[in-house]
Amino acid sequence: MVSLDDAVIARLKKGEDHFEILVDPYLAADLLDGKEIDISKILVIDKIFKDSKKGTHASSESLQTVFGTNNITEIATKIIKKGEIQLTTEQRNKMQKNKKNRIIETIVKNAMDPKTKAPHPRQRIELAMDQAGVHIDPFKPVSEQVKMIIEVLRPIIPISMEQVRISVKIPAEFIGHAYGEARNFGALEREEWQSDGSWVGIIRIAAGLQTDFYEKLNDLTKGNVSTKILK
Repeated sequence: MVSLDDAVIARLKKGEDHFEILVDPYLAADLLDGKEIDISKILVIDKIFKDSKKGTHASSESLQTVFGTNNITEIATKIIKKGEIQLTTEQRNKMQKNKKNRIIETIVKNAMDPKTKAPHPRQRIELAMDQAGVHIDPFKPVSEQVKMIIEVLRPIIPISMEQVRISVKIPAEFIGHAYGEARNFGALEREEWQSDGSWVGIIRIAAGLQTDFYEKLNDLTKGNVSTKILK
């Protein structure tokens, strides 16, 4: 938890009533991103304020009227999810940078060039985002922003969020090393054990994982793996 000096105000206005809480901005962002975070860890002070700067607490009557409860955890959750969170410039820049990195990692892992079926390098994604002037919202979930950013990037680079189906054949002598790795990379659609002890499987993986997938299997089989992208 951040110190009181680094806490920020999360504010919700309901008619003429104002409700404020002091929160850890990074944990609040994690909650909004869909992570399971204990509200008690987000709250820097376990109180609901009418004006946090003056230290004026919201009345029990107003809380009951507006929220239907006096439970601080329930009220704080609603304030964070439906209200506004104020950040310092330094906090916003740091959070935007972290969120941008997570967004780029998600796109690199799951996107590809639909023409070549090849994944896009991280630098290409980052440069395209900068060229498009993409704005990163520190409080919007990564998944929600990725969908929007993919649409913005399409006029700049050929890109789609897809999975690829890959046929894999591992010789018998490398099964012990490579079989588990191949299966764990994605969803196994079908597998067959050949009469010579080799294994053939069809695996569906995120498009951006292809390079890692091939490199890993080639390393484990000393280059004796056979792969083919299926339509």
